[in-house]
Amino acid sequence: MRAWFARSGLTTKLYICVSVFNIGAPPPQFQMKIPTITGTIDRRILINYQVDKEVLRSFLPEPFRPKLVKDKGIAGICLIRLKYVRPKGIPFNIGISSENGAHRIAVEWTENGELKEGVFIPRRDTSSKLNAMAGGRIFPGVHHHADFMVKEDQDNYSVRFKSEDGTYLSIEASPTKDWNTESVFTSLDIASDFFKQGSVGYSPDKTGEVFDGLELKTKKWEVSPLNVTEVRSSFFENESVFPKGTIKFDNALLMRNIEHEWRSKGEIQA
Repeated sequence: MRAWFARSGLTTKLYICVSVFNIGAPPPQFQMKIPTITGTIDRRILINYQVDKEVLRSFLPEPFRPKLVKDKGIAGICLIRLKYVRPKGIPFNIGISSENGAHRIAVEWTENGELKEGVFIPRRDTSSKLNAMAGGRIFPGVHHHADFMVKEDQDNYSVRFKSEDGTYLSIEASPTKDWNTESVFTSLDIASDFFKQGSVGYSPDKTGEVFDGLELKTKKWEVSPLNVTEVRSSFFENESVFPKGTIKFDNALLMRNIEHEWRSKGEIQA
C-alpha cells in the first residue's frame, strides 16, 4: 500500500486544547467530521500543469483516476492565503490567518455507481504550526510546516515556500488580460468552469488507507489570468515521478477576497 500525505491549513484557536491532548493518530474506527468552517480567501493562485495521463494513472491511488482535457491530465498547486478562519457562527476576530500550499490533481471516481469529480491532494504545506499539529488529527489530512516568503501588490505576485523536509515552490507572476495560447483550455471561461467543478478534495490520512473529504463552497467564483515569468516546484520537477517531457506548465489563475466555507464530505476507503 502506497503511503500518501496531504491537506490544507485551517483550524482555529478553539481547537488548541483538543489537538494538545490528541497527539497521536485517530483510532482506527475514527471518522473525521469537522464543523462547517468559514473565512475569507484573501488571495488564491492556481498554478496548473498539463500532464501525461499514464503518468497520473500510475501515481494516483484507487479509486481515483485523472480527469482529462484533450487527452491530458491536469495537476498543479493552490497557493492560498486564508483570513478569519473559524467555525461558522463564531465572531471573525476569533479566526486565524495562514499561508498554505496544496498540490492537487484533477480526478474522477465512481461512488455508488455515480461519476464524481474533484481533486486528489497528495501534499499540503502551511505557515501555521497549529495547522501542522492538527492536520490528520482533528482536521483532514497531514500538513507540513513550511516557511513562506510573500511579496505582492496590485501588479506583482511573488510567493515562495520551503518546507521542513526540503519541499519548495516559487512563482513570479503578474496580472494579464491575455490567455496562454498553448493551454489545453481554449479560453479563460472554460478553464474557470473546469476548476470550479473541482470543489471537493480528498486527502490521505496518516495511515494512507483512508481519504478524508472536504468541500469548498464560495460565495462567488471569479478568476483572472496571470502571466507567469517563473515557476519552480520540487514536487512537479521530480523526474522519478514526472519524467522529463511528461509535464508542462499550462496556466495560472488568481482569485481575491472570496468569502467561503469548508464542509466535511466524509471519507473514502482506499
